[in-house]
Amino acid sequence: MLARGTDGVLEILSRDGGWAEIAIWNPDGSRAEMSGNGTRIAATWLARESGEDDVQVRVGTREVRARRLGDGQIEQELGQVTVGPQEQVEDVEFTPVSVGNPHAVVVGDPDEITRVGPLLETHQHFPERTNVQVARVDAPGRVIARVWERGVGETRASGTSAVAVAAATHGDGEVVVVFPGGELTVRLEQGRAWLTGPPAVLLD
Repeated sequence: MLARGTDGVLEILSRDGGWAEIAIWNPDGSRAEMSGNGTRIAATWLARESGEDDVQVRVGTREVRARRLGDGQIEQELGQVTVGPQEQVEDVEFTPVSVGNPHAVVVGDPDEITRVGPLLETHQHFPERTNVQVARVDAPGRVIARVWERGVGETRASGTSAVAVAAATHGDGEVVVVFPGGELTVRLEQGRAWLTGPPAVLLD
C-alpha cells in the first residue's frame, strides 16, 4: 500500500537521454498499465533533466511521445484508442474504451460517480477491474466529467479518462474535458489520441 493522499507513484525504471521507462503504482499497491497524467508528469521531469523539448516515456508496451509547448503545457501522443459497442451492467449503460488501460464511460450526471464508480470497478463483468467515468456533454467539444480510478477511488483528474470520455462522446476532433481538478484537451484522429495539459494536475 502507498501513502494515503496520493493517486499513485511513478517509478523510473531506466533512462537514456530524452527516453525513460517508468512503472506506475496505484495506492492499493497494484500496477497501472497506463496513465496520461503520470506520463505527462514524467515527461516534464525528463524534459527538464535532458534539456530536450521532445521526449519519450515508455509504460509497459506503450511508447508515449511528448513535447513541451511554448506556453508550458505538454502535448502527448498516447496512441491507439479502441471504442467498443455499448454494454450494460445491472442498471448502468456504458461504453467500453481502451487507451492501453480499460475504461467504462457512462453518459449522465457526473455526481453519480460515487454510486456508479465502485459498482462497475469491482463488478464481475470486469475480472481485472476497470476505470469509470460519468460524463455530461456540456456543448459540442466540451464535456464535464468525474472519474473513479481502478485501485484509487475517485480522483480529481485523469489523462486516459479524458481520452476515453472524448472518444465515447465525440469520436474524431478536439474535445475539452473538464474535471474537478482542471481541464485537459484531447485531439482524436482516426483512432489515435493526443492529450494536452499542464505539467501537473490541479488539486485545488
